[in-house]
Amino acid sequence: MRLSNGTIRWSAAFILAASFVGLSPFARGEEPALSAVQLAADDAAIENPASLPGKVVLTPRDEKFLDDLESRGIQFFVNEADPVTGLMPDRSKATGGATEFASIASVGFGLTALCVGDQRGWVPHQVAYDHSLRVLRFLRDHGPGQHGYFYHFLNMHTGERAWNCEVSDIDTALLMAGVLTARQHFAGTELAGIADDLYQHVEWSWLSSPDGTLYMGWKPGTGFLDARWKDFNEGPLIYLMGLGSKTHPLSARSWEAWKREPVETYAGLTYLRCPPLFTQQYPQVWFDLRGLRDNHADYFRNSQLATLAQRQWSIDELSKQFPMYGPNLWGLTASDSEDGYKAWGGPPAPQDDSIDGSVVPAAAAGSLAFEPRICLDALENMRAKYGTKAYLRYGFVDAFNPGNGWYNPDVLGIDIGPSVLMAENCRSGFVWQTFMSSPEARAALKAAGFRSLTATDAAPTTSLFTATAFSANVATGG
Repeated sequence: MRLSNGTIRWSAAFILAASFVGLSPFARGEEPALSAVQLAADDAAIENPASLPGKVVLTPRDEKFLDDLESRGIQFFVNEADPVTGLMPDRSKATGGATEFASIASVGFGLTALCVGDQRGWVPHQVAYDHSLRVLRFLRDHGPGQHGYFYHFLNMHTGERAWNCEVSDIDTALLMAGVLTARQHFAGTELAGIADDLYQHVEWSWLSSPDGTLYMGWKPGTGFLDARWKDFNEGPLIYLMGLGSKTHPLSARSWEAWKREPVETYAGLTYLRCPPLFTQQYPQVWFDLRGLRDNHADYFRNSQLATLAQRQWSIDELSKQFPMYGPNLWGLTASDSEDGYKAWGGPPAPQDDSIDGSVVPAAAAGSLAFEPRICLDALENMRAKYGTKAYLRYGFVDAFNPGNGWYNPDVLGIDIGPSVLMAENCRSGFVWQTFMSSPEARAALKAAGFRSLTATDAAPTTSLFTATAFSANVATGG
């Protein structure tokens, strides 16, 4: 169909019909000339909790692509884990071969990925169960930490603390999200009992600061880190995981302790920003926030807008310096680069001018549940054009630079994980359904004051419930 302003709007029926004969208007670059504001206008259908994000979007061709992406990613957590401890690595070569270090966040993603593999039939049920039980037993009996929190990195073979790292609350929260998912998926088993013990043992308030915000960690000898989870980023996951605890909960006031800032307005969209897209994605890998709001924001809509804004920014601004960026080639989130690990993203552009033309596939993959069509178009285009070197044993390499021919030799568990799990949420909602079946998840949302959106909350171009945000929304025609 054609919109009133003359741009083309592909119907779901056309997309589905085209896929059966091998056509893809998106892959051929003939995509709708829609602005970010126009795309945002249709986001309410994606956010509908009574449906699935990909229900009217995914074609048979897309489903086949996602089968391959997910199954490859899940094999990373199966093949590269230590056979004795069960710990999953922080990274491995894209062709296979892990380092000796585990990330507890990677373990959280991996435990959840094993549940998906079991559900989909890609991992035999007993293999998924035995592997999950092995790692949970090891963490219970040998995992080092303090007050139920774990160290960020461990030696994958011995479980010893690695690299003088900190006891980390965000990484423990990611681990525990996977632990609860495994508990729910393997309910009534020995595994479920161990998982429950691990989660209930975390003393979430131990890392609370006097103002109610959480310290980012602790080190022996020096104590609490100076940095705190006080602004918008991935930190809400920690607060929610702590709020739901039956044994050592955070106080309800902790949810109000962190500031809903900074606020970004770009391309007519107003939202809470933290430039690397993973910060928008991690909490909602597990917490299903569709159709919900607290006193401040609709966080699912926030992540939709942040995704749209980054794509539009790539088209409008980054492409001026790096012409390879465009509607179907975009995506920045924390990843490896030619010069080491970088927490890049935007808008706005980083002050250190670090962007070099690289693309991080996990940026689009981790937003599949927020913006299925534009993310799929980007990912399928990446594989079609660059897959020989960019799409290997475990799916996409962590990052690559189409302008100069650099391809990262590694994959990272904390990027494979959200790619796999958000692809599954987009298709079936399985991770959301499994995790949200836990009483702790529901208690967390209740304690934080989440409630259903109403008709008066509708504001397509902002996620915020403030006078300033609504004024900006009206000004842009939202």
